[in-house]
Amino acid sequence: MKSSPFFLGRTVVEDPAQAQPVLYDPDDLTTHGVIVGMTGSGKTGLLIGILEEAALHGIPSIVIDPKGDLTNLFLHFPDLKPEDFEPWIDPESARRENMSAADMAAKTAEKWRNGLSSWGLGRDHLLALQQAVDYVLYSPGSTAAEPVNLLSSFAPPAGLNWEEHGEILRERISATVTALLGLVGLKDLDPLRSREHILLANLIETAWSKGAALDLSELIFQVQTPPFERLGAFPVDRFFPPKDRFELAVLLNNFLASPSFQAWVRGQSMDPQAFLYTPEGRPRMSIFYLAHLSEAERMFFVTLLLANVESWMRTQRGSSGLRALLAFDEIYGYLPPVANPPSRPVLLRLLKQARAFGLGLLLATQNPVDVDYKGLSNAGTWFIGRLQTEQDKERLLDGLQSIEGGVNRAEYGRMISALKPRTFLLHNVHQRGGVQIFSTRWCLNYLAGPLTRAQLSGLKALGAAPEGPALPITTTAPPEASRVPVGAGAAVSTVAPAAPSASPTAPPPLTRTPPAPPAGVAAFFLPPELSLSQALASLGATLSGSEKPEGLIYRPALLFQAEVRYLDRRAGVDVAQRVTCLVDEPHSARIAWEECQREPFDPRKLDPQPLPEARFYPLPAAFTNARTITAAQKDFLDWVYRRSGLRLLVNKALNLYGKPEDTETTFRARCEEAAQQALKDEVAKIERQFETKLDALARRVERQQVIVKKYEDEVGRRRLEELGTGAELLMGLFGGRKRSISSALSKGRMTAKAKAELEAAEKALDALKDEYDDLNRQKEAAIREARERWARAAAEITEITLNPQRKDIFLEISGLAWVPVYVVQTQGQTLEVPAVAQ
Repeated sequence: MKSSPFFLGRTVVEDPAQAQPVLYDPDDLTTHGVIVGMTGSGKTGLLIGILEEAALHGIPSIVIDPKGDLTNLFLHFPDLKPEDFEPWIDPESARRENMSAADMAAKTAEKWRNGLSSWGLGRDHLLALQQAVDYVLYSPGSTAAEPVNLLSSFAPPAGLNWEEHGEILRERISATVTALLGLVGLKDLDPLRSREHILLANLIETAWSKGAALDLSELIFQVQTPPFERLGAFPVDRFFPPKDRFELAVLLNNFLASPSFQAWVRGQSMDPQAFLYTPEGRPRMSIFYLAHLSEAERMFFVTLLLANVESWMRTQRGSSGLRALLAFDEIYGYLPPVANPPSRPVLLRLLKQARAFGLGLLLATQNPVDVDYKGLSNAGTWFIGRLQTEQDKERLLDGLQSIEGGVNRAEYGRMISALKPRTFLLHNVHQRGGVQIFSTRWCLNYLAGPLTRAQLSGLKALGAAPEGPALPITTTAPPEASRVPVGAGAAVSTVAPAAPSASPTAPPPLTRTPPAPPAGVAAFFLPPELSLSQALASLGATLSGSEKPEGLIYRPALLFQAEVRYLDRRAGVDVAQRVTCLVDEPHSARIAWEECQREPFDPRKLDPQPLPEARFYPLPAAFTNARTITAAQKDFLDWVYRRSGLRLLVNKALNLYGKPEDTETTFRARCEEAAQQALKDEVAKIERQFETKLDALARRVERQQVIVKKYEDEVGRRRLEELGTGAELLMGLFGGRKRSISSALSKGRMTAKAKAELEAAEKALDALKDEYDDLNRQKEAAIREARERWARAAAEITEITLNPQRKDIFLEISGLAWVPVYVVQTQGQTLEVPAVAQ
């Protein structure tokens, strides 16, 4: 569908009544546009007017504003009240005219009202502009407006894998490293000669090739201890000695440690998709105010922004129409003819390649001699205003002649010399009929001039669209009756009446082209997992020969897949599980996620393109609203968080945790094995403890047995002596020989004493044996108690649940999924068989 044109102004002719509207096809901006003009030429007004037209057409824009002029894009006042203008009136201008700020505001409001009225414009047009897009003002390196998070992570661009896009990613890395080194004072480094550049580029490449991100702190650490041993043919320490690497790390750390660094790590991440669209899919105009930054900081930010836009661009599908606009005011220093700042290679690549992706660049400058016109030779549209010097004009003509087809140098020179303020020469390679001279239209926004950082906070409220439905916009020239003489002001798109709502109709037929998803929503195609025969078999059917396959049809669904990580160092658990839901059109406010679950998909196997000759069902109403899909995604993540939990068997007595795949039987076997080992160790310890005591007692028993034996022998000997003495006494009495009775008595006493000593020794031996047996019983009791205790421990099995934190839930896949089904004609009926396993 052809886009409606931008209205830029009216042609300059001798008879103002014959002036014709100058209409411009926005799709021509895919070959980029250049605005050239000195201060006072109306260059900023023309640039703002084109951006207003883009907003009215719902075209998202990224606007780079180095001086602060383009912040005026927030100054649209539908009621045109003096009090709306007063905060933005320059007090010095009011003083020079001997007026108060309030009087000056009233005069300005009247001027704007009359200017718009003379073009047939009014409140409805201002409301339309206010509601057309979402306006956001960013102030990188400052919190005066919305900050931009630049340095928190050097993450690899989403959607670009290293295997397929290595060359593109290396260009992105080179630009990032050059900008970073320039920010810390190392400028004009040759990427092929600079050790610093080569080292940092290799560190980032090593991380990105593994899909990992680096923050600045990690990058500093890796500068000192690189994760590789060689750079080229040389060892790292020889190529870049540790002492020199430490100096580079200190230089980077100085920036990291600076208090001003904190402003660079807050706010919106460097995501062009978020700069161009709201989460609900509304187009957005993101304006980046850079007037407060130093030259090095501006170069750093602009390079990273352009590099991120380039990476985002390469993830988009090709487009012949204007998908988005990148406007850059005052490109002086960023695309010079001689030097090679880090922004220059990225800008040149965008100028050469962005057309294929529907991204248009609109560049403005007031210094023609300081711009590389060879690079700008890719621009198809030139807006040329008044120039300051003859040298500027000649340099500009040199550049125009380098464009394909060239220009009539003499004629262009004459026309450029005759240009007045707010008039421009329009050279458009797409437009037939040659060059045009036109006067710019009146801007809807109040042109207050450059705003200071202190004024930025007041712009946020102006960027918010009022409640209520947005007004439909169609860009046309003003009605004939509203034409005014050339130079009297500017015109803007008029509002067309709203079209009546269509009555309900039957669903549209199948299409060969997949319906486009809402802005900001990814789309992918599930690959067929089953052949037709396998798909029929899964339904309990077979091909009998009468069926007539009619190919594949894709049905739309929402696919959400999250990875849930469970991490518990105490339990030794580091497990990731995927949760996947495939949602047909929701029929209620809440989706029954449990009923939508299915086996996870491998993200690498999702097809970016459909199969040839496939057809597509139309998108249901719920799938055409980005806000609905975003809400479903949030609800999915909340559901995943609520239902997630990893159940583990645990034996606290054994300090033993089960594995996620353990059953109670397998875990009990592990517990019994662990308890047996623990029992074996404890029994060995018990035996060691008792062994020393038992050995000592055994030796005492042996010694005591020796003593008892000695006393037994003594008693036996004494008894023999006593018997011998008694026999001699009797023989003496009967034989007439006299023997001493006292000797017999003495032997008896000695025998009694030996018996007493023997009894004492035997008692001591018995006591020692009892003590030995008792110690043995104690040992056996300790072993028995340990055996019973470890048997109880092996049986003490309970269950715990590990719950993830929200930060441990990662959204892996989200978007519109096209699900393939086979279409088969059989017995006069159409049968649809899912080509994806259920």
